[in-house]
Amino acid sequence: MTLLNKLKRLDWTILFILLLFMIAGTLIIHSATVDSPLLQNKKLPEKNVMFFGLGFIMMIGASLINYRYLMKYSWLLYGFTILLLIGIYPFGTPLNNALGWYDLKVATFQPAELAKVVVIVTIAAFLVKRQGASLTFLRDVVPMALIGGIPFAIIMSYPDLGNAVILLVVMLGLYWVGNIKLKHVLIGVTSIALVVGGFFYLFKNYHEPVAKVMTSMNGGHWVKRIDTFLNPDDQDKSQGQNYQFLNSKRAIGSGGLTGDGYLKGKMVHGNSIPYAYTDTVFAVVAEEFGFLGSAVLLMSYFVLLYRMIMIALETRELGGKYLIIGIVSFFVFQIFQHVGMLMGLMPLTGITLPFISYGGTSLLIYLISVGLVLNVRIHQDVTLDEEDPMAS
Repeated sequence: MTLLNKLKRLDWTILFILLLFMIAGTLIIHSATVDSPLLQNKKLPEKNVMFFGLGFIMMIGASLINYRYLMKYSWLLYGFTILLLIGIYPFGTPLNNALGWYDLKVATFQPAELAKVVVIVTIAAFLVKRQGASLTFLRDVVPMALIGGIPFAIIMSYPDLGNAVILLVVMLGLYWVGNIKLKHVLIGVTSIALVVGGFFYLFKNYHEPVAKVMTSMNGGHWVKRIDTFLNPDDQDKSQGQNYQFLNSKRAIGSGGLTGDGYLKGKMVHGNSIPYAYTDTVFAVVAEEFGFLGSAVLLMSYFVLLYRMIMIALETRELGGKYLIIGIVSFFVFQIFQHVGMLMGLMPLTGITLPFISYGGTSLLIYLISVGLVLNVRIHQDVTLDEEDPMAS
């Protein structure tokens, strides 16, 4: 297939939505930083456009090389990603009291973002070999758990709950589409419910000894986050961590139906919302554009995800379906988590809102992920042998 024919098969609805996200995200980042003494001179809106431009190039590049090559060499990608994750310990740079970044001088690189896509590709390649057959426990369920579990454990140790949990959600989505048996689902759900329920019971009823043990392990990072989620109004237990949550919630509520207007959000421009350009960017949208603006944003996400799902339904090759379902699971949870944590529905995890929050590595990974979806659409009827006669 020629390059021109590949470009003609791009999904222009998806590209148009991404263009709108670039414009909206840049405007929101400008609003969130224009009155911040610490951020005014960092030119984050301009950098956001630059990252989008680079991301669009990488997205188109990711869409043009047959995705089956990625799946063919997925284990090499997986091994390289694990090395990057482990390398954070001796070579990483801590930000916001957590490891997870490489300082590349011109920018920072977060391998946990890359791990999400690589785990999707690796598990999708693993599932293709099953050809839709029901998953067996030892031969399929356990290996898939290890593929996602190893990077999950490393990322959790940074600590980075947000990106770690996304790996679990991706695994669940691929388990489901991979034809897992109902009894394994029931065993898994019951086990998770018992572990999570038991932990929260002990945390709530034996708070001091449990908190002491957790603090000795990670300096109290998770204790503060869980306390904020369970006791948002308790100043003693939340230890000031509820400041971000409560102010974000107030900003969302104060926006009303139509919002205060662009650049007129009182809490945003009063610097009352920490990390308004990244971790709490939805609060800026809700305060300045209200319920209607928030609904338009969420509907835009719906259209984007709908187009992705339609591409998955149209393709006849299982690998492409698995790849897209993993990416859709990743996006759905990340959007839900970001909005939910600012409304008190989910614990605070410091997770960004796709395409709207400022972020170099995360934005590039989002766009590469979309590129893989477009890749499936372009190459759904093209085998490796047709593109490369030497391919095995």
